[in-house]
Amino acid sequence: MPNKISVSKITDYLKNIIDSDPLLRSVSVTGEISNCKYHSSGHIYFTLKDSGAALSGAMFAGSRSGLKFKMKDGDKVVVTGRIGVYKPYGTYQIYADSIELDGTGDLYARFLKLKEELSEMGMFDESYKKPIPGLVKRLGVVTAPTGAAVRDIITVSKNRNPYIEIILYPAQVQGEGAVSSIVKGIQTLDRYGNVDVIIAGRGGGSIEDLWAFNEEAVARAIFDCKTPVISAVGHETDTTIADFVSDRRAATPSQAAELAVCDISVVLGRIDYFRERLTNLMAGTVTNKRALVKGYELSLTKMSPITRLNEKKHTLALLSDRLDNRMAALLQSARSRLGILSASLDGLSPLKKLSSGYSYVNDVSGRAVTSVSSVKPGDALTINVTDGSINAEVKDVKHGR
Repeated sequence: MPNKISVSKITDYLKNIIDSDPLLRSVSVTGEISNCKYHSSGHIYFTLKDSGAALSGAMFAGSRSGLKFKMKDGDKVVVTGRIGVYKPYGTYQIYADSIELDGTGDLYARFLKLKEELSEMGMFDESYKKPIPGLVKRLGVVTAPTGAAVRDIITVSKNRNPYIEIILYPAQVQGEGAVSSIVKGIQTLDRYGNVDVIIAGRGGGSIEDLWAFNEEAVARAIFDCKTPVISAVGHETDTTIADFVSDRRAATPSQAAELAVCDISVVLGRIDYFRERLTNLMAGTVTNKRALVKGYELSLTKMSPITRLNEKKHTLALLSDRLDNRMAALLQSARSRLGILSASLDGLSPLKKLSSGYSYVNDVSGRAVTSVSSVKPGDALTINVTDGSINAEVKDVKHGR
């Protein structure tokens, strides 16, 4: 039975072998870049690969002066540095001192070529983009049935709208057969799924992992789809042909769910707002109509014959009172004036004069004798006093002043 040895000891043993090999202390390796990540610390992590193998790599912040360009997936490069062992993971990798371009990787070249061809055909044109419905009730998803992507889509969708129905087409999203599986998933949900929108995508990965979404067949399936399609392939820095041709691109599957599924609390809030507003408008309308009807009732009441007759009766009563008052005032005024005139007449009354010793004389024709020149001796006269008259004859006429 061989001697037992710990993982740390065997890793240290292999590390010592690699570190002591002078050929691995300074080596230049050619390959294609994938999984390139610029860390916030300033370090750069990447994978260097060719058709037969892959090698992890890192360029620390202190060696960044040895990089004269913005490195990205698909770059064909020459990495110069040392090969070392990363003990915590038990992996070997190249620690880069300098990185230089060595042409463009084959996959990336195919990506650029297809992108240019489809762009010239107009498949990326904004005029073909279909709007995403505001309220999605049934969501279609084309992705792998396991993994973080489908979990994120389901979790975010249900959190935003617990009532949404999610139809998953379990597609193969990587490797041989992935293209036909993705195409069939999009076409099936479009024709038979009765969904409002489709999310097609997967989690992040290298350009090889994502390559199925760079194939023309997938691009055409998205372009021909009558249902709006949101692409959710990879992470923020990963871009595929599917992203350009889809109706909306999401950086992650979680963001795709946010774009597709509305926040039901916002919708319910707007419904409550409009319900309250409608209630207030209806209440105001009813109040105004009631006031209008009340006004019509008052108008009809005022215009009715009974009301008008009562108004005339009231007016007549007022006029009658005014007439009575006026007549009483006139009578009182007439009585006062009559009293004054009566007193004046009483002072001028002949009878009163006669009772004071005065008398008046008239001739036989009844004319009053007011002057001595109107009589002559022998004329018959009548002398009127208070209690009768005296017949007399003129004896003599004397003129005086």
